[in-house]
Amino acid sequence: MAYEGQHIGISEQGILDDLLHLTSGSLGAVDQLLTQAAQALRDQVCAKGRVSAALVEQNQTAAHGLAWLATYAEALKQMQQWAEKLNADSRFGEVEALILQIAFGEYLCQIHGGIPISQSEIIRSHDMGISDAEAQGFVTKEVGVLIQDGNTQKARLRLVALMQENNADVTVGISGLDEELEMIRDQFRRYARERIEPVAHEWHLKDELIPMEIIDELAEMGVFGLTIPENLGGLGLSKATMAVVSEELSRGYIGVGSLGTRSEIAAELILCGGSDAQKSHWLPKIASAEMLPTAVFTEPNTGSDLGALRTRATKEGDDYRITGNKTWITHASRTHVMTLLARTDPESTDHRGLSMFLAEKIPGTDAEPFPTEGMSGGEIEVLGYRGMKEYELAFDQFHVKGENLLGGQEGKGFKQLMQTFESARIQTAARAVGVAQSALDVSMQYAQDRKQFGKSLIEFPRVANKLAMMAVEIMVARQLTYFSAFEKDNDRRCDLEAGMAKLLGARVAWSAADNGLQIHGGNGFALEYKISRILCDARILNIFEGAAEIQAQVIARRLLE
Repeated sequence: MAYEGQHIGISEQGILDDLLHLTSGSLGAVDQLLTQAAQALRDQVCAKGRVSAALVEQNQTAAHGLAWLATYAEALKQMQQWAEKLNADSRFGEVEALILQIAFGEYLCQIHGGIPISQSEIIRSHDMGISDAEAQGFVTKEVGVLIQDGNTQKARLRLVALMQENNADVTVGISGLDEELEMIRDQFRRYARERIEPVAHEWHLKDELIPMEIIDELAEMGVFGLTIPENLGGLGLSKATMAVVSEELSRGYIGVGSLGTRSEIAAELILCGGSDAQKSHWLPKIASAEMLPTAVFTEPNTGSDLGALRTRATKEGDDYRITGNKTWITHASRTHVMTLLARTDPESTDHRGLSMFLAEKIPGTDAEPFPTEGMSGGEIEVLGYRGMKEYELAFDQFHVKGENLLGGQEGKGFKQLMQTFESARIQTAARAVGVAQSALDVSMQYAQDRKQFGKSLIEFPRVANKLAMMAVEIMVARQLTYFSAFEKDNDRRCDLEAGMAKLLGARVAWSAADNGLQIHGGNGFALEYKISRILCDARILNIFEGAAEIQAQVIARRLLE
C-alpha cells in the first residue's frame, strides 16, 4: 500500500507526529474520490444533458452512497477547521488531538472499506462506480498513515482515561464556540441537569405531558423566541444559539429539547412568508409562549411525499373550511395554533396547489383533548419521543379565518414550508447531538460504577472503545451541525449542509444509544434505567424531519446540480 515503508512517529499517548499536517493532507484525496464518485453517478443518471429523476431512483444505492461520502467529506473538513482554530488559539490539547485523530482514522477507513448507511447496508467504492485504480489512488501517504495508526486501541484507551480524569458531565473536548455561546450552553446545561434530568424518565415511563411549569420556565428563558427579531418580541439571537440550546435541552430530555421546534418552524414560516400584519400579531405571542404552535403537515398515506397531500381548504366567503386527515402531529392537543398545510386548488395534483394556514384552535385538556368545533383526534402510542404526545387528527369543515392564510396568497404553501427546512434540520441535528451526549453521560457513569470480575466495566477495552467512539462521533456531528448553523447565520444557502448534519447526527445518536445500552447489559433492557428511554428517543431521529433515505436522496440531487 502507499504508506508502506513510511515511518511516522507516535507519542506515548498514541498521538501521531505532525497530526494536523496529516489530517489536512488527507482531505485532498477525499475530495478527489468524491469528485470521481459524483462523475460516475452523473454518467449513469443523465439523459440528454439533464439529471433524470427516474434514473437517480434506479441508481439509488449509488446516489445515497454519494450523499454519505459527501457527508463524511464535509464532516472531516469541519473537524480540520475546528482543530486548526483551536491550535491557532493555543487550545488544541491532548483530548482534542485524540478526537481528531480517531475521527480521521475511522472515517477514512470507512471511506476506503465501506460506509455504513444503515445497520445492514454498507456502501463500498465500487457501488458508487469508482474504479479499482481510483480506489487505490485514494490511499495517499497521509490517508494510509491515518488508516493504519489513527484509530488505534491505544488512542481510544488514552482518550477514555482523560475522560475519566475530567468531569464526565461536561462536553468531551473544547467545542470551539465563542465565550457567549459557551455561557449560553452552561446556562442551559445547568437548567437541564437541575430541572429536567431528575424527572424526565418518570415523564417517559408514565407517558405524561411535560408540565406547563417547565414550558413557562423555558418561556421566561426566551426559548420560544430565540431567533425571532427583538422588535417582534424575540431575543434576536443566532441559529447557532438555537443549536446550542436545543442540544443541551435534548441532552436533558429530547421532549424538552423539541418543545421549541414547533415555535421555530412557525416563526420561520411567518418571518419568511407572512404579511407584516401576521408578523406583528403572531410572533410576539409565539415568542412569549402565549400561543403554542404545532405543525400539521403529514397525512396518513403521504408520509414524506408532501406534494401529494389531500386535505382540502375550501373557500367560504372570505374564510376557509378545512376537511381531511393528518397524522403524526406532535403536541397537537394543548397548543393554540396550527401551521396547517392544505390544498386550496382542487384541480391540482402536486405541490403547486397547496397553501399554508395559521389555524387557531382551543387548547385541549386531558378530558377533552380537541374541543374546537370541526376537529377531532386520537393519541398514537409511541416507543419514545414522549412528553408532547403524537396524534391523528380529523378535520370536518374546520373553520379558518381568511386573514390567517399565510402571506395572503394561495398556492404558496409548499414553497413557504421549504424555506423552513434548513432551520428545522439544523435544529434536529442539534437534538440528535444532545441525545447522543445523553447516552454517553449515562453510559460513562454506569461503566465507572458497575463492577464485574473485580473491576469497573470501563477498564475492559471493548467497553472503553465504545465510550471513546461515542465521544469522537459526537464531536464530529456537533461540528457539522455548528457549521450549518453558522452558514445559515451568514445568509448562505445551507440546505445541503443542514441535511448532512441531520443525516449524520441521527446515525450518531442511534449508535451512541445502542452502544450505551450494550454497556448496561441486561440492566439496559430494564425500563427503570434511563438508557432504555434514550434508545427509544434516539430511534425517531432517523425518521422525522426527513427520513434518512429521503435525506440522502435530497443530498444526492443537490450534489448533481
